[in-house]
Amino acid sequence: MLEPGNVQCPYCGEDIELLVDASAGAQRYVEDCSVCCQPIEVRVRVDDGGDVIAVDVMRDDD
Repeated sequence: MLEPGNVQCPYCGEDIELLVDASAGAQRYVEDCSVCCQPIEVRVRVDDGGDVIAVDVMRDDD
């Protein structure tokens, strides 16, 4: 199940929406910003029930 998550791009500062697959559990992956096309590292944290707790983003070059 895909859930929308609103985050701020760590490169350009624009608010963007990511679709997060909560059924896959905790995740870490790279997705390009839809505004500036820079690679963003996305970290998804879920609780024991499979609900998204947080979506954290950081620069891929950090």
